[in-house]
Amino acid sequence: MQTIKEKITEVVMAQPEDASYEEIIRELAFERMIERGMSDVRAGRVISDEDMSHRIRT
Repeated sequence: MQTIKEKITEVVMAQPEDASYEEIIRELAFERMIERGMSDVRAGRVISDEDMSHRIRT
């Protein structure tokens, strides 16, 4: 398993040389959102599409 520093380095190094600070920060934030979502899935903190549709309508 990668350390946080290793993952951040991987994301930053994957960006093009002319990437702006904002673009890099956006990519890091996106990666964090994915990690949080995957953690929720592993912990069983999910709801069905049907339940979500019902929540949106109400």
